[in-house]
Amino acid sequence: MPAETDDLTFHRTSDVEDVRQTILDLHAEVRGDFGLMSKPFNSIERFDERLTAYAQRPGWEAVVARTAVGEPVGFCFGTPLGPNTSWWTAMTIPLPEGFTAETGSRTLAFQEICLRKPWRGRGAARHLHDELLAGHVEERVTLLVDPTAGEGRVQAVYEAWGYEQIGQQQPFADSPVFAVMMRNLRHD
Repeated sequence: MPAETDDLTFHRTSDVEDVRQTILDLHAEVRGDFGLMSKPFNSIERFDERLTAYAQRPGWEAVVARTAVGEPVGFCFGTPLGPNTSWWTAMTIPLPEGFTAETGSRTLAFQEICLRKPWRGRGAARHLHDELLAGHVEERVTLLVDPTAGEGRVQAVYEAWGYEQIGQQQPFADSPVFAVMMRNLRHD
């Protein structure tokens, strides 16, 4: 059984090359645990393409959690949405006018989180999430979640963290239809 989450260290970086291989390895392991690696959208190649694209956007950063002896436990990353973002273009039902207007400092997109199996259900995911959000000045944070993941349990975790579903979107032809979730960031 792993040590408590208080023993974790968090490495924050905006240099994708500093953490790329760790992120790819964790992605393969964690998505493999859920039987998702056979889906083209989750392949290492497709994930690495998305990682590269996200990391090129202004403000992208990642957090990698490690044990006291340096073993990677999980990662997350996100990017502020810029004025020309395509984040909202795949909504199945358009959101109200003005809701999707972005400035680069209005909305943080929480793009990915992965956590190794021994650490799930112990608060480590929440610690990773909160570490990435710490210090951000955006008004709100948004994320996409497959509503079928874990038979709905993954979405329920985000709801417990204060997120609410605001719609659905399918941003890639080979991706699931995701629930779009959002929560206030300034007043947490």
